[in-house]
Amino acid sequence: MRHTELWQRLDHHLGRAYSRTWAEQQVLGELDHRTPAEALEAGVPPKQVWAAVWEALGLPASER
Repeated sequence: MRHTELWQRLDHHLGRAYSRTWAEQQVLGELDHRTPAEALEAGVPPKQVWAAVWEALGLPASER
C-alpha cells in the first residue's frame, strides 16, 4: 500500500476535510500511541497504519 492509497481510503470513510484532521489528532495504541500522521512521518509502513485505522474505525473486513 502506498501513502496515496491510505489517504484515499481515509477520505472515502471520513470525508476529505475530516480525514486529515482525524489523522493528525487521533492517537492509536496500535501505533505506539501516535497519530496516523505521526506514524507515517516516523516511517511506519502505510499498510500497518491502515490496519490500525481500520481497527479504530471498526470497518468491515472487506475494507481491510
